[in-house]
Amino acid sequence: MTDGSAPSRPAPAGDEHRPTRAGRRRAPTGPRRWLAAGGLAALAAVVAVTLAVRGGAAPACAAPPPRALPAGALAAPPLGSTAHSGKATFYDSKGAGGNCSRPAAPANHLYVALGPDEYAAGASCGGHLDVTGPKGTVRVLVMDQCPECEPGHLDLSAEAFARIADPVQGVVKVSYRAVVDPPLPGPLTFRVKEGASQWWFAVLVGDHGNPLRAVEVRQGGSWRAAAREDYNYWLIPSGAGPGPYTIRVTDAYGHRATATGIRMLPGQVQRSTVRMYGAGTPARSATPSRSASARPSPRPSASAIPSTTAPPGTPAVVDAAAAPASLAPVPAGCG
Repeated sequence: MTDGSAPSRPAPAGDEHRPTRAGRRRAPTGPRRWLAAGGLAALAAVVAVTLAVRGGAAPACAAPPPRALPAGALAAPPLGSTAHSGKATFYDSKGAGGNCSRPAAPANHLYVALGPDEYAAGASCGGHLDVTGPKGTVRVLVMDQCPECEPGHLDLSAEAFARIADPVQGVVKVSYRAVVDPPLPGPLTFRVKEGASQWWFAVLVGDHGNPLRAVEVRQGGSWRAAAREDYNYWLIPSGAGPGPYTIRVTDAYGHRATATGIRMLPGQVQRSTVRMYGAGTPARSATPSRSASARPSPRPSASAIPSTTAPPGTPAVVDAAAAPASLAPVPAGCG
C-alpha cells in the first residue's frame, strides 16, 4: 500500500521479507542430507570412534572445526584510519545492489564485496574504502558480501580493479583503509521494504557516508531501536505504526541526524532534507566512538566518489520533510 493506511490484517514477518539474493554472492542454503548405511553400520562406526578417542587417537573422518577468528578478534567493519594489507580479485554484480540491498549498483560501478568477518553481518554496508594497488588508488563503496573471502581479501568490481591493476593479473596485493566522512552525494534517503505495514517495519537507509551504528524510530513519544539484519535493512518486527515516521540515524563515528515525514511507501526511495554531516561540520576523530555492533553472519546473501544515484529503471525518489540534524557526539552507551 502506498497511502500510509493499514492493511486489513497484519503482514507476516520473517524470512519471506528477506531479499532474494542471486548470483555468486548467495551462500548455499538448505538442510544437509546425510546418507545412512544402516543401523548396524552406524552403531559400529560410533563404537569405533569412541574407542579411538579413548585410546588417544583422532578419528580419521572427524570434520574440521569451523574457521576461527584470531584470538580477541571480532567480526567488524574496517573503521578509522588504520591501514590494512591483503589481496584483491574482481567480479561483476551485473547491476544488482548486492547483499547490502541497494536498489542497484552505484552508477560509477566502483564497489567492493567483503568477506564475512569484515562485512560483519551488514555493519560495513554503505561505508567506503580507499584501495591501493600497483597502478594507483580507487575509492569504492561497500555493497556486497563475498562468502568465500578471508579477512583482507577484497572482491572489487571489474571497473575498480582495472583502476589499480591490470585485469589480466586476476589477483594482486593491495593495501586499504576506511574513508572517514567521505563527501556525501546528498541528504539521507530511506526505503521502506516491500511487505512492510504498521505491524512490521523495515527500512533501508542510504547516502550516509560512514557505516551506521544505530537506527531508531520515534513512536508514542519514545525512541524504538531497530535491529540491523544482515541484508542491511533495519527491522522492528512488531511494527512502528502507520507513519509518517521520525527516524534518527547514528553512524560509527557519532554523527547523528533526524529526519521526519518518512511515509509508509514500500519500495520507494524517499529523500530527506538532512545530511549525516556536511561542510562546516567540525572534524571528527578517525577513531570511532564505539565499534559498530556486529555478529558473524552464516549467510550472505581514489579517483572518484561512488555515486548512489540509481540508474534508469530503479524506483523513483520522492522527497520527505525533515527536521534539522543534530551532530553532537553520541555517548558510548547510546545506540
